Amino acid sequence: MTDFEARLRKLEDEAAIARLIASYGPLVDAGSAEAVAALWETDGVYDVDELVMNGRDEIVAMVQSPNHQGWIAGGCAHFVGPPVVTVTGDDAVAVCHSLMIVNQDGQFVVRRATANHWQLHRGEDGWQVAVRTNRVLDGRPESPALLSDR
Repeated sequence: MTDFEARLRKLEDEAAIARLIASYGPLVDAGSAEAVAALWETDGVYDVDELVMNGRDEIVAMVQSPNHQGWIAGGCAHFVGPPVVTVTGDDAVAVCHSLMIVNQDGQFVVRRATANHWQLHRGEDGWQVAVRTNRVLDGRPESPALLSDR
């Protein structure tokens, strides 16, 4: 591979990963459970403060849960900020912030602000999430540490 080809591939990988990460919010807010789960590898992990989901079936169940469906019905937006992506061959790490914004009495308020650490892998179907770890930015040291772990 020439230097130009390597640089082009890196840019394409970073763009594909950024697109995958950006697609999470619209998909989860639309309640597209299967499409959300398809962002992960079959045995991928989604580790949120409140819940650890192992595999696509548990991710589908979270999106279809009465709690999540209630957020959608009441009005919510999962906003995932632009990621900082580091690609190493067929593996990558991305870090970013995310906000869960909910409608409360006609006003939108931030329910959660979190640090996000994504571990991704390129497989036959392209890039997918191996592990996503979220921690609320509430002063505990583990949360901002996720943002520097690249």
